[in-house]
Amino acid sequence: MFNPDPTAYLPHRFPFLFLDRITGRDPGISATAVRQVSSGEHCFVPFLMLEGLAQLAGVATVQEEGEGGFLATIDHAEFLAPYQAGDTLEFSVRVLKSFGRLFMMEGEVAAAGQVLVQAVLTLGVGAL
Repeated sequence: MFNPDPTAYLPHRFPFLFLDRITGRDPGISATAVRQVSSGEHCFVPFLMLEGLAQLAGVATVQEEGEGGFLATIDHAEFLAPYQAGDTLEFSVRVLKSFGRLFMMEGEVAAAGQVLVQAVLTLGVGAL
């Protein structure tokens, strides 16, 4: 069983936590999460969906609570459509390959079945 609270895996807190709830986690393989966009969220601009993907990638790759990590690169990102107030953003990531402490991940953000963002990221995991 996993903890659906992203703060159990991440050091991020409001206002820099961009995931509301973890909906699935297979450590070292993949993770899924959601975020509800409210009508009052004027600061949640599209590129912050990339940060949400990076945060979820951290949730997917850490093996134990408190293990740190960092976004090393954004290898590729495509912004395909905007989100709307009231949308439930569905984040998903999976490990493409790992080498030592580095993990190459692919991820996407969708709303109502439409893909909004696709990206390939590399994360470093573990103590700096």
